[in-house]
Amino acid sequence: MLQRKVIAYMMLFTLVLSFMPWIGREAAAQGAQTASQIDAMLVIDVSNSMDTSDKDKIGNEAMKMFIDMLSSTGDKVGIVAYTDKIEREKALLEIRSDTDKEDLKHFIDQLNRGAYTDIAVGVKEAVKVLEQGADPAHEPMIVLLADGNNYLNKNGSRTQAESDQELSAAVAAAKQKGIPIYTIGLNADGQLNQDALANLSKQTNGKSFVTSSADDLPQILSEIFASHQKLKIVPVQSMTGNGSYQDVTVNVPNANVMEANISIMSSKPVDLKLYDPSGKEVAIPDDNVRLSRSKSYSLLKLLQPAQGDWKLQVKGAKKDKIDINLVFNYDLKLALDPIPSKTYKQGDKIKINAYLTSNGQKLQNDALYRNMNAVLHVKDLDTGNSVDLSLVNEGDRFTGEFEVKDKHEYELKVRAEEKSFYRETEPVKVSAKPAAGAGASAQPGASEGEVKKPFPMWIVYSATGGIVLALAAAFLIAAWKKANRGFVGQMVIEVRDENTGEKSHPQYKKLNAFKGKCSLHQLLQLAPEFKETEKMVFIPDKNDRILLKNGSNGTIEKSGRAIDASKGLELKSGDRITVPLTQVDKTIWIEYIV
Repeated sequence: MLQRKVIAYMMLFTLVLSFMPWIGREAAAQGAQTASQIDAMLVIDVSNSMDTSDKDKIGNEAMKMFIDMLSSTGDKVGIVAYTDKIEREKALLEIRSDTDKEDLKHFIDQLNRGAYTDIAVGVKEAVKVLEQGADPAHEPMIVLLADGNNYLNKNGSRTQAESDQELSAAVAAAKQKGIPIYTIGLNADGQLNQDALANLSKQTNGKSFVTSSADDLPQILSEIFASHQKLKIVPVQSMTGNGSYQDVTVNVPNANVMEANISIMSSKPVDLKLYDPSGKEVAIPDDNVRLSRSKSYSLLKLLQPAQGDWKLQVKGAKKDKIDINLVFNYDLKLALDPIPSKTYKQGDKIKINAYLTSNGQKLQNDALYRNMNAVLHVKDLDTGNSVDLSLVNEGDRFTGEFEVKDKHEYELKVRAEEKSFYRETEPVKVSAKPAAGAGASAQPGASEGEVKKPFPMWIVYSATGGIVLALAAAFLIAAWKKANRGFVGQMVIEVRDENTGEKSHPQYKKLNAFKGKCSLHQLLQLAPEFKETEKMVFIPDKNDRILLKNGSNGTIEKSGRAIDASKGLELKSGDRITVPLTQVDKTIWIEYIV
């Protein structure tokens, strides 16, 4: 039996070697074209000073609108509410349904005020959560809502210098990890410290905004999304309510729109009707139409909307100002044909060919190119100077060329845009600097008259024997590893007090310290009040998953339903469960992340 398995492994190994170049290219192409997702931490100052800086709680409205504008599934959001300490915190939650969004908005509505303010506390915690729990394939970001002013407890031990030092370290960590910090300065009382917030954004390649009115939120949030989703805000129109339905045309320009977010800002509730391009009325809400409301906005999200002119009818209160804006989310990337070489000489011309892709395939819808312009952005890495060279729109691609002017290193990037979105290629570096040892001829190949010798077959036989031995050893090692498998990833644990509704700070429990199995009681540091969890056992499984076996009388819930885990419940990265305790009025919230 062992011999048969070894032979089978050898055959599989040979096939993998044969297809490896193709697999590598295909995986790279698919990975490059996956629609980007966001891991966002929303950080808000909830000190008493915000009673005047943000008396209308615009910060809360901004966070809720941000959550509503996220994709229907896939993005992750966490929340940090701080004063001079962390008042409330929500670990990164993957959006899987509208219910998840509603839970987050409900959490925001429950935030209370505190006495003092220390921005460093909030920023540091947000960076830490992203470092420990963000998905490497997602785009991390922090949105900070504050007035930019610190107010430390004079009777405490914390000094302003210590706060500044901690903030500087957190910002440096964010910059090093590629986490931009977007700041929204809340300025209802005119006491905003705009420079402090702008500096945070500048250091981390984020953007800084100021507002004292909820009317500014669509523009601000669209600008923030533009940096991550490469979108543009499309103003639809403004109107004054008259008590009757008024028509608004929403043009979906092409079939590649994944989501159309229509924000309707008004001080009073509005009634809406929607008609698709064929003139058929569409129910609100519906399977492909989501409606979210707050006290200052309504957000209508169209999923995979048909191309063409949609008609939105808006009925507002008399004399109520209504602003309507549109943000599209596209499943589009901009690809650049590989540059033939990385090394050139002065005077060489480099051909540029860029094109749009959807789901990893070259876009077949040429109509999308009609209103697009593209430039080649060239940065001289020696001088720091940049120039944009116009490219030709060929109807299904963008073409042009770059002439190497100097013996310098350059970075090349194509940017294509139209009124509702833009896309950029990954930057490519080329060099016209003389290589070390230039002038030495490249190693020649076989000369034309050279007699080719037969390939030495003994190498094949030796390699085959080596492969068989290596595979046999690998099989035995794999069997041994399976019997001694360790954990990967970590558990994010929060404990909620059911009497007060308060949750503990998220605790990140790394699992690699355990071998074979560990109990939930161990992860809870064997605290006596959680003794009933000692028979809830985690066991490492293949494919970076774990099994939870419940040998106790307690209940384990997943997605709000009780689960029978007596024979094992498989958990993969991102899965969440809750354990309501019976001996104390507490519930344990657990998320497994790899």
